[in-house]
Amino acid sequence: MVAFEQPHPHGALPPLAHLELPFFDDEHRALANRLAPWAASQEVDESDDRTACREWVRRLGADGWLRYCVAADHGGALPTLDSRALVILRETLAYHSPLADFAFAMQGLGSGALSLAGTPEQQTRYLPAVGRGEKIAAFALSEPDAGSDVAAMVTRATPSASGWTLNGCKTWISNGGLADFYLVFAKTDPDAGSRGISAFVVDADCTGLDSSEHLHVMAPHPLATLRFTDCAVTSDALVGPQQGGFKLAMKTLDIFRPSVAAAALGMARRAFAEAVAHAKSRKMFGQTLADFQLTQARLGEMGALIDAAAMLTYRAAWMRDRSATSGAGTAAYTAAAASAKLTATENAQKVIDMALQLFGGRGVQVGQVIEHLYRDIRSLRIYEGASEVQLLILGRHALKP
Repeated sequence: MVAFEQPHPHGALPPLAHLELPFFDDEHRALANRLAPWAASQEVDESDDRTACREWVRRLGADGWLRYCVAADHGGALPTLDSRALVILRETLAYHSPLADFAFAMQGLGSGALSLAGTPEQQTRYLPAVGRGEKIAAFALSEPDAGSDVAAMVTRATPSASGWTLNGCKTWISNGGLADFYLVFAKTDPDAGSRGISAFVVDADCTGLDSSEHLHVMAPHPLATLRFTDCAVTSDALVGPQQGGFKLAMKTLDIFRPSVAAAALGMARRAFAEAVAHAKSRKMFGQTLADFQLTQARLGEMGALIDAAAMLTYRAAWMRDRSATSGAGTAAYTAAAASAKLTATENAQKVIDMALQLFGGRGVQVGQVIEHLYRDIRSLRIYEGASEVQLLILGRHALKP
């Protein structure tokens, strides 16, 4: 099947009125106006998620969209990573194909640590190729017993004569078995908790790395378990300072957290558009579904949930870009990003569920847009910080002096 078999009922373009909000600059509006028709025109066979992801990376790279994942010094479109540009890209791509959004997002997340703390040699070797779609990136943080509790990771990196030797296991790794390189987090001081974590860039063909165990989930996309068995990397594989891996991982996730909210927002907007079109055309009891007050109330609730998520998402991205420019503290932004991620993903789940209910039996038919969205949205409430983790972040922020 192609990315969403049914044509969009309103001409294949998502709403763009929100771009007039003061959170965005003219360059962001220009980006959205270029991207929307491009995304609407793409047709990719997604029956095989791995083949489709490779094709999406190729297209996104060839047409310049992956340049927003890297800074201008390395072939990027903007001087630095820009959260508002990432939000626009992910919202628009997710509106048309959550798998396209996934392919884009992982290029940024998988290479983000190199953009933030890589050596000039590391940045030159990987980032231009990421921006062109010639190298696929992956972010390897989670382990079987260390997901939300990052400090519990047990993967070890021990010094060797030529660099480091990695042993351990990573799982739920997006682009696992597909990526050309992995940003791997491992303990270099096993007794120091989160302060003992370091980051390494590991090429996919490195001896001792096995990525053959693929994972299958309800909304197919490339996932795998990575096993490191005496995997030797040279000293120049270390990214950032030794024992600085935890902070680097959190900084990377902070940049991309509003964009996760944006992906959820894009899916919610698509479900809403599908629901409105269906309500107007569905004949029932001598009138249309849209004529019933209960339908109108439900659509009103969906619209309000989307607007609330949008305001928090755009505010968080604006705050991140503003703090990056001014060098201001990040505590307020971290809370804003958590609020955006929590609200947008939870609200999108509600909106899509309401849309499916309006479709009745058709809503659960495999291959329908709403059915596809219903499966795609669920994982966003878990990855890159589950909703419960976002609640803890917000609670702790509220209790600070």
